[in-house]
Amino acid sequence: MKIKYFPETDTLYFQLNDYEIVETQELNENTLLDLDANGLLVAITLEHAKNAATLTEFSYQQMALAS
Repeated sequence: MKIKYFPETDTLYFQLNDYEIVETQELNENTLLDLDANGLLVAITLEHAKNAATLTEFSYQQMALAS
């Protein structure tokens, strides 16, 4: 997974995998979903990211598997 922020356009891009994007769907005016040939999510684009997310802080937490 890769996360990229483009300050010149205030765009946040979440790339979940390296599958080929064959379709982009608009979830709303600021959110685009990129899909592969099987309709699986490849990436999410968030326009005007500062209005939707706290960009000054990022954390990652991997949860333990339930026993």
